[in-house]
Amino acid sequence: MKILLVEDDKIIASGLEYSLQQEQFSTILCHDITSAKKMLAKELDQIALCLFDLSLPDGSGYELCTIVKERSDIPVIFLTANDDEVNVVMGLDMGADDYITKPFRIRELLSRIKSVLRRYQKQNQIKAMIDIENIRINTLEGKVFKKDVEIPLTALEYRLLLIFANHLGQVLSRNQLLEQIWDVAGDFVNDNTLTVYIKRLREKLEDHPQTPMIIKTVRGFGYKVGD
Repeated sequence: MKILLVEDDKIIASGLEYSLQQEQFSTILCHDITSAKKMLAKELDQIALCLFDLSLPDGSGYELCTIVKERSDIPVIFLTANDDEVNVVMGLDMGADDYITKPFRIRELLSRIKSVLRRYQKQNQIKAMIDIENIRINTLEGKVFKKDVEIPLTALEYRLLLIFANHLGQVLSRNQLLEQIWDVAGDFVNDNTLTVYIKRLREKLEDHPQTPMIIKTVRGFGYKVGD
């Protein structure tokens, strides 16, 4: 299980990395936002949890949290030297799952990490089957069914459908969709290609693709799946 650790204090970072590895976690260590962004672009699908220091030399852990939560559903824990209520609430409102104030005991941090991971594992078990209208997504097997008949999707079509499924009821702009699928399977995806994949998904999933009821167009904004 891989953890992304972003901490600019190299002594603290080294100690944390050693302790995490002793608990059988694999780690990716970054000391600033710039390098962390590069790792998120390459490794996000492989990361199980993020540990972000709030105060970094080139910005704030808030920025990294926003990137993670916009693109994936993985937990984020903040490491902060400031337990001021405003900062804590701001972090939690942005989607962070927990925070721990420096200095902290390593056993406490490890306990919090395991607690958050257990919570996410339970949530993911519940999300194993996702139903949208007459479409069912089996995320464990990577299969999609329409009225109990399996619908063959390409890797990119499946990824695009999962993005919608993980944001039910939300309007997603074309830029948001492009950011999340551009590098799937090494395929280059531009605005025109996205239009093609939306059309293909509708043809496979909708009863009447010309008047879609599942993948709805929200004019001037993007697309929406679910109420």
